[in-house]
Formats: sequence, C-alpha cells, structure tokens
Amino acid sequence: MLRRTSRLLLSLVMTLSFAWAGAVVTAGPAQADGCYTWSGTLSQGSSGAAVTQLQIRVAGHAGNGAVLGIDGAYGPATAAAVKRFQSAYGLAADGVAGPATFNKIYELQDDDCTPIHFTYAELNNCNSDWSGGAVSAATAKSNALRTMWKLEAMRHAMGDQPLRVTSGFRSVACNNAVGGASSSRHLYGDAADIGSGPHTLCALAQNARNHGFNGILGPGYPGHDDHAHVDHRSGRFWSAPTCGI
Repeated sequence: MLRRTSRLLLSLVMTLSFAWAGAVVTAGPAQADGCYTWSGTLSQGSSGAAVTQLQIRVAGHAGNGAVLGIDGAYGPATAAAVKRFQSAYGLAADGVAGPATFNKIYELQDDDCTPIHFTYAELNNCNSDWSGGAVSAATAKSNALRTMWKLEAMRHAMGDQPLRVTSGFRSVACNNAVGGASSSRHLYGDAADIGSGPHTLCALAQNARNHGFNGILGPGYPGHDDHAHVDHRSGRFWSAPTCGI
C-alpha cells in the first residue's frame, strides 16, 4: 500500500510538472520505479530498445485477431496499439507515446517490470528459477512478462475484475506430471491457463481474441473444459467450440 501510495503521489507531481513546464522549468524524464525509464517521445519511425519496451506493454491492445510484433520498430501496428492503450485509459489517442502515455505505464507496473495485477510467481507454479523448460530460463521468464502485460490489458477490458491464473511456466518434469502435451507452450513460458471466477470460461476465451494471443483454447476443445488457455505460438490456433470459437 505504501509503495502504491508513493507511486500515485509521484505521478501527480509529474503531471503537475508537465502542466507547469512552460511557466517554470521543463520536467526531466518521469521514473516511477526501478524498471525502465523512457525519455523523449516515440512515434512512427522510431526504433530501438525504447520501442521494444513500449511494445511489450501495449501488445495486449493489438486489436481483434492481431498480434503485435516485439521488434523495436514503431510502425503502423505499434501506433494503432498505442492508440488503443491510450483510449483504454482515457488519454488523448494520437498514437504517439509521450509523457502522459509513459506515466500511465509507470502507474501500471511494479518495480520488477510486471504489471500491477500479476506477478512472476503467479505465472510460475512449477520451478522458481524458470529452468528445465524448452527454452532458457531467461527466455521463459521474458516470455512470461509479455504474457502478463497482455493479461493486464485483458483484465482492464473486462472491467478490472481479477483473472485467476491456474498454470503458467512448466519445466518438462512439471509438464509430464500434469499430463501436458510434449509440445505444450507452457514449456516456453508464454502460456497461461485461466480459471473461471468473475468471468465464465467462454467470456475469457472470447475476450482473449482482442489481446494479442495467437493460441486460444477453451471449452469444447479436448482437455480444456475447466479453463481457458492463451499462448504466443507462431501461428493462430483458436478452438473453444462451446464458446463459438
């Protein structure tokens, strides 16, 4: 609570600083935590690590059926995702990432880069050091971070009600223990299973279509009548027949 209160106070101070910049002094780059700080403004034609970090955080706003590439190049798809992010949070939707957009992202993330409503532990109930999967531990953890930001966007779009993650990264041993497929995306750290709660499983599977997931499985697909599954596989595969998908 103290960290969240401090963050909100800092955000208010930064907002006032930008508002007074013309009359007093220009504010420096905003920094709400130890994760990442953007400087300047990003727009179409920008490239580099700053764009990559932005793309990770707005990829959940890719739009119906779309998947935003995390490639460090600020093209039309990134601009469209930024516009949807801005619109979702009541900002001026111009597709240009500046102080207001970055400040909102700072409000939405914790010190370790995870979005405020999800944690690494929540996406890893198997092997805490992220090893033993189909990719390196660093890659699995990075993939999980991207998943969390998409889930954060989905959570917000569904009324800011909790999403209950029941499974995330699995090592080969963990995957075998639960009877997972040998090619399961859980081995890559880029998958999440979501259980019912405030939302029905069909509502979860249907809404996932708007938030950058290539893989969506749910009720009616073998072995998925008790959860909705989302992942980042390379090609689209959506199947939740009970839900009309």
